[in-house]
Amino acid sequence: MTQFWGTHHNRLDVKGRVSVPAPFRAALRGEGNGVATLVLRPSHKHPCIEAWPRSVFQELTTPLARLDLFSDTHDDLAVALYADAYPLETDKEGRIVLPEPLVSHAGLKDAVVFMGCGRIFQIWEPSAAERRRAEARERVRAQSLTLPGGGER
Repeated sequence: MTQFWGTHHNRLDVKGRVSVPAPFRAALRGEGNGVATLVLRPSHKHPCIEAWPRSVFQELTTPLARLDLFSDTHDDLAVALYADAYPLETDKEGRIVLPEPLVSHAGLKDAVVFMGCGRIFQIWEPSAAERRRAEARERVRAQSLTLPGGGER
């Protein structure tokens, strides 16, 4: 399974292009035919861009299909997940062009932060990324969160 780890800083050029960090590109290429394919969408929880390997994003169809096709829940989730999704591939230099609506959603200017989140990664404005990491660490500490079976062998 593809895993994205670490925090990587990069620059957004005037054309909206940014290089995907090499470890993330390698993980994406491991998904299939050697081309780094992904789906970008605005997070509906945070002011950032979510980047999903295409195969992981396609897995969302299974739980969505369990909902009544004509229910408000299905309709709302389908719109939230798919209406603002952008499937794309990296160019030969490992760059992607961030769509303007996503750049605006995340408040990106010239610097960006890529944060690994396991199965997906996120693209943040640098100061917002630092605040998010600090908040997450504090909640984990305050709630003494652990993973089930964590540390057991």
